[in-house]
Amino acid sequence: MHSHPDPSSSGPDTASPAFYTSAPPVHWWRTWWRSLSPTRQDRLAALAPMAAVALFLTAILVAFWYLRAEEVDREQEALRRDVEYAQQRLRLRLLERQEQVMRLARDAANADIGPTEFGNRAEVLITQYPELQELSWATPAGKILATHAAPTVASEQLRQVGEALDTGETAETFRTVRLQLQPVYLQPHREAGEQLAPMLQLQVPLNSSGEFGGVVLAEFSVDSLLRYGIPTEVLARYALSLRDDRGKLLAGTPLQAPAHPVNWMGLRPKANQYEVAVGPVGNALVLHAQAYRASLGMVGSALFWLVGTLSVMTAWLLLATWRHTRKRMRTQEALVAETNFRRAMENSVLTGMRALDLQGRITYVNAAFCQMTGWNEQELVGQLPPYPYWPDTDYDTLRAKLHDELSGKTIHGGFQVRVRRKNSTHFDARLYVSPLIDAHGQHTGWMSSMTDITEPNRIRDQLAASHERFTVVLEALDASVSVAPLGSTELLFANKLYRQWFGSEADGHLRLVEQAGVPSAHSRNHSTMDDEDGLMGLPTEELTSSSTGNAEIYVTELGKWLEVRSRYLSWVDGRLAQMVIATDITPRRLAEEQNARQAERAQSVSRLITMGEMASSVAHELNQPLTAISNYSSGMLTRLANGSLTEDQMKFALEKTAHQAQRAGQIIQRIRSFVKRSEPNRMLANVNDMVEEAVELADIELRRRNVRLSHHIAARLPQVMADRILIEQVLVNLMKNGAESVDLSNRSSGNRSVELQVRPNMQDGKQGVEFAVLDSGKGLPPEVLERLFEAFFTTKSEGMGMGLNLCRSIVESHHGRMQAQNLYNGSEVTGCRFSFWLPLAHPKDSETSPPQANNPNPRTPV
Repeated sequence: MHSHPDPSSSGPDTASPAFYTSAPPVHWWRTWWRSLSPTRQDRLAALAPMAAVALFLTAILVAFWYLRAEEVDREQEALRRDVEYAQQRLRLRLLERQEQVMRLARDAANADIGPTEFGNRAEVLITQYPELQELSWATPAGKILATHAAPTVASEQLRQVGEALDTGETAETFRTVRLQLQPVYLQPHREAGEQLAPMLQLQVPLNSSGEFGGVVLAEFSVDSLLRYGIPTEVLARYALSLRDDRGKLLAGTPLQAPAHPVNWMGLRPKANQYEVAVGPVGNALVLHAQAYRASLGMVGSALFWLVGTLSVMTAWLLLATWRHTRKRMRTQEALVAETNFRRAMENSVLTGMRALDLQGRITYVNAAFCQMTGWNEQELVGQLPPYPYWPDTDYDTLRAKLHDELSGKTIHGGFQVRVRRKNSTHFDARLYVSPLIDAHGQHTGWMSSMTDITEPNRIRDQLAASHERFTVVLEALDASVSVAPLGSTELLFANKLYRQWFGSEADGHLRLVEQAGVPSAHSRNHSTMDDEDGLMGLPTEELTSSSTGNAEIYVTELGKWLEVRSRYLSWVDGRLAQMVIATDITPRRLAEEQNARQAERAQSVSRLITMGEMASSVAHELNQPLTAISNYSSGMLTRLANGSLTEDQMKFALEKTAHQAQRAGQIIQRIRSFVKRSEPNRMLANVNDMVEEAVELADIELRRRNVRLSHHIAARLPQVMADRILIEQVLVNLMKNGAESVDLSNRSSGNRSVELQVRPNMQDGKQGVEFAVLDSGKGLPPEVLERLFEAFFTTKSEGMGMGLNLCRSIVESHHGRMQAQNLYNGSEVTGCRFSFWLPLAHPKDSETSPPQANNPNPRTPV
């Protein structure tokens, strides 16, 4: 224990106000220390040396860590400067070679040199610059016209005159250069196990008056670039290597990491490394550098180990002292805790405890009993009946119960009584009575425990009222609700509507389950054991799922459409049960069917309106083959009358007549198929066929308006799941609208065009095909774009406003999307772009779709 100086000893007057205003801050520390208990003072005194040693060790570790961090930062900064300097040198060397190759390509494009002169100049460049390994001249078709290579190039990498650049990454880069007319670098990816030296390629286009004239293909040795393009002083300090964008080593030798690196407080000697992309190649060629030296520096010095050893020894000695002091303090605390344990238990019990002697006198009450009743221990101990917490109206009842208690007639489950508080309020309590036996086995009285059950009683009443309200709500529902145990025909619950529909038996419940296809114990009896759970024959995944989904069924005996929902639940007796909720959706189904019929009629009307607008153009188109037929027939009659008609002439005229008749029939067939009203028939459809037939139908209208139509279809487009007639209707409508926009814009003859583009596109992570119609009209105002797809909205004086709305409905019924936007040239609107996207056919669709091999055109022939 510590001794404390007497505050009354000589020194300043601590009671005077002047002392508190002029005393140094140490006085407050001393006052706080004296206010602590001796036990707490001993704890703090024991912990103080440990805290000091811990702070000392922390300071040493932080200092060495800071010095090491600064050393690593300096090394990293020096490495970064040297690597960026080497990257600049390597970049300048590549740009110099690129300029020389571009001059060679310019001379070849201007026809200043031929293949022979190209080979001579290539030989000079390859001899002069060791990193340049091969120069080739390729024609626009990708054929090698002339080539020259260094002697060090492997025979497998040599390019031959006449060889075609039609495969691999080189061919892809060739096509990119042809489109962009810009030099492009390529670092081909090496396959696993490939032994050939990596080559960096540069393709420079031959640009002759804006036309693509081929490329000059330059191939560089990556190893020579590293050897001759980087300063020797940088090569001496670092292990340099060149890598591709996948991190594969192309040239150089990287340092190997140590097998068992040592890590002191996070200061593991990692290799100091840095990498940077080599311009103008970009991320395809990365310069990677590692410093040769990576040491622990000052951390490995003797001073560090000396200070660390002394600190650990000091900490160990103080720890032993602290543990001894702590053991003594724990013993003292255990004695104090044992003293207060029993009293603490009495005060922490939430149940009221009361002890009576054999005459009924109260001999003991705990704190919980006093808190419940409001009387304190002094007011209750020694009281005889009637007790102050007895309600006045219950004296007789409580006296009789007390007499039974004193007579030994105890009820094991306890009994309920009303208790009066000191503030005259009442609460319900449950009282349990048991004999009180002392340490010598003598019966000295009775021990009673009292629990406040006011809140449980209130909850029980609320639950009863809630159950009644819940039952009333279920009875008033406009849906049938039934519950039956799995594997049984017993009906556990059925509301009023169920009883009206199916009666009080479980047959209706089981029929609903069977018609809706909802899993039940009856339908699972014959399933395989791999898919079943041992409980009730149901799969585990369905037992753990709260709902099994919705199903719409038609019940013949009711004449109604019902939406059936099912879920599994645990009944009150623990059995697994199935609840089925059936809702009458007959009005909704009737409305849906009526809407579908109206939408179908609207689509047919839209097709008729479209063909009505195209009638004059169709008549003009049919007039041409009919006129030709008339001319051939008149000519044959005239020659037959003159006697100058030969057999060959008659055969020629008849063939021409038959061809024109077939052409007229094809036009009528397409128009009839387009106008014919039919149910939507989605099947696997070829995109090229749909586009070709839509273009043929729309081309009549566009030529009548003197609008040029062009279309571009991407190669090898996969099939889509669509109704060909509906999609062709959308395409014809969009191209016709584009022609009308161009016609109303009064564009010049050279600027009157509509273009159809079809290409693959991905939206929301799904593969699909995008159809886009671009016109050269004057576009659409913003207020029109906002309402463009609304029903009955139109900008035409005689339009119905249904065309684009139906188009969008058709596209969305195919799970696609449709949009429109203006085309700009700077701030000027140069046209409009309508596009829609259709998803690709799912693999399972090809299994269910009918074959089309025998009749690629699904339309009914005329």
